[in-house]
Amino acid sequence: METVANYDSYVGEVQRYLVSSSGQMSLPAAVRHRWDLDEGGPVDVVDLGFAVLTLPPGEGRRLLGDLVSRDEHAALVRSLDDDPELATT
Repeated sequence: METVANYDSYVGEVQRYLVSSSGQMSLPAAVRHRWDLDEGGPVDVVDLGFAVLTLPPGEGRRLLGDLVSRDEHAALVRSLDDDPELATT
């Protein structure tokens, strides 16, 4: 399976896909073939708040690790502890 780092030859135009009322969306056939998902299988999904990334299995954590170090992530989470708008209880 090719990794996300090899994306240059696959980047094309922005395409619009339909999401069903149950929240389902099809992964384009070319991507399923490239990621060896012709028979189906798991993918990684990262919700960025303003976008949702769909990645080959195992690539989500690697990508996040490349973007934000564990210490930076922990510091960000700690900084949100006192934000009343983010309270979950």
